[in-house]
Formats: sequence, C-alpha cells, structure tokens
Amino acid sequence: MGETVPWLTPEEQHAWRTFLRLQRRLEARLSRLLQAESKMSIADFVVLVNLTDVPDGRKRILDLARALEWEKSRMSHHIARMAKRGTVARDECAEDGRGAFVVITEAGRAAIEAAAPRHVAAVRAVFLDHVTQAELRTLAQISERVVCRLDEGAS
Repeated sequence: MGETVPWLTPEEQHAWRTFLRLQRRLEARLSRLLQAESKMSIADFVVLVNLTDVPDGRKRILDLARALEWEKSRMSHHIARMAKRGTVARDECAEDGRGAFVVITEAGRAAIEAAAPRHVAAVRAVFLDHVTQAELRTLAQISERVVCRLDEGAS
C-alpha cells in the first residue's frame, strides 16, 4: 500500500512555517515599498534586473522565463505589457524565426536605475540590518544547497 510519511517534528514544523511566513512577508513588504516609492511592480523590477545583468541588455524570452521560473504565457503577456509602457522592446531573432529577444530600453534603464537604490535600501532596512554576517553566510549556504538539489530534480 502507501508509504508512511514521517510527519514534521514540532521543531521542523516551526522552522518551516516561520521560513514560509518570512518569505511571504518579505516579498509583500518589498513589493509594496517598490510600488509606493518607484511606481514599479516587483514583476517589472525582476525582469529589468535580469536584463541589466547581461552586457547587451537582451535575453531570449524563454531564457528569461526560465530564469524567473515563469510560464511562457505569463512571460509573453508581461513583456507585452512592459513593451506598451516602453521599458522593454521585443526583438525577433533573425537566426530562429520562432525565438525572440526581450531588450531593455533607455526608459527601462532609467526606471531601474531610479528604483534600484530605493529597493536596496529597503532590503537593508527590512532584512539585512537584522541578521549578522555569520547568519547571512549560513543562509546563503543553505539556500545554495537547496537550490542545487531542486535543480538536480528539475525536468
């Protein structure tokens, strides 16, 4: 029949639920602050950050979707909305008629350059200022190990 699932211990359950609550509350707070201070959604911000992380400010739409772990349709719709606002442009791929690139525009660069310092200040205020360097290193190690494990199991 079915396998017996080992239930979480009280300590494991507390750690897991606290982690989830932290993640949700951080994301919500940072999203609200970004919207209030920069008039930019967190979704626009992460797209623009990913585009500024590459020298030419352009990525294949599917590569960007994978990096953000978004479905292709969500990415396409979001890029279309951003293109209407002028922060990105869609550029067809000459080598592959099925593929396309998303490219950051000057308006997109200006928007991310204005938003990034405020976002960094918010990250410091709501998170980094409340952890020690040792805790930060531990968190990075844990996060990297779990992400590696998730990547191994990805299909």
